[in-house]
Amino acid sequence: MNAIKETHFNFPGQTAFYKGKVRDVYTIKNKYLAMVVSDRISAFDVVLPEAIPFKGQVLNQIAASFLKATADIVPNWVVSVPDPSVTIGRICEPYKVEMVIRGYLAGHAAREYAAGKRQVCGVSLPEGLKENDKLPEPIITPTTKASVGHDEDISREQILAKKIVSEQDYIQLENYTRALYQRGTEIAAKQGLILVDTKYEFGKADGKIFLIDEIHTPDSSRYFYSEGYEERQANGEQQKQLSKEFVRRWLIENGFQGKDGQVIPTMTKEIVQSISDRYIELYEKITGEAFVKPESADILNRVETAIISALSAL
Repeated sequence: MNAIKETHFNFPGQTAFYKGKVRDVYTIKNKYLAMVVSDRISAFDVVLPEAIPFKGQVLNQIAASFLKATADIVPNWVVSVPDPSVTIGRICEPYKVEMVIRGYLAGHAAREYAAGKRQVCGVSLPEGLKENDKLPEPIITPTTKASVGHDEDISREQILAKKIVSEQDYIQLENYTRALYQRGTEIAAKQGLILVDTKYEFGKADGKIFLIDEIHTPDSSRYFYSEGYEERQANGEQQKQLSKEFVRRWLIENGFQGKDGQVIPTMTKEIVQSISDRYIELYEKITGEAFVKPESADILNRVETAIISALSAL
């Protein structure tokens, strides 16, 4: 199947290259980043052996759509999207915190609450909540952005005390985070979805704050289906989610959770195709638009040509 598993480009003015779990990032003239969202897929902090056709395009195009839809709230890093799997943007100095915002008691916050904690990242939670309940108001639960290992919870007070972010900038990050979540919630509602929680990353360039990385994708956000939400909560049932949880579930069912000694199950063509189909379904549900598969058979040549052309115009 035609998918981007890895890239080895060498662009004019290229000064650095970074390969992440999913993204291949080329630094150009120490001023721009050319980000190729590959079709690699990770789960349990492990990159799986097979690439998933169109997965990178799905993530890149969802992020591009939401960045465009929120550009009136906060400027973002994007300069151009020259290919369905590529974004070119300005280099920003990232803040060393990720702004996580939660409108519902789900995921990590729900696990903390179930363990008896009534504070998450210094934010107090009321008694009597159950998993997936809507919170009285959205809460911001930041995490440190670790260069090695896992991100860790951190409170607003700790961020300011350790001077990780200045108070003036942090207040602005909070304001941007709430406004972005509100916009994302409104857009999701039109698609019959609930934006449960999500994260935003910000950076600074020329003294100005920019929204960076991806936003509102199924890899960085949790969505529930609106229809039946109240009924499922009343009955104590699990909510119907829109995320890549189905990949984790398949791995768990086949004996893999990223632990020592465990072997990644064989990813047959049928499994790869089914994951690809689900990602396309995610795209269409979140954006409300039909997914368009590019006609080009030589995907790497297409991507390389698009980046070179876009860079020459900068």
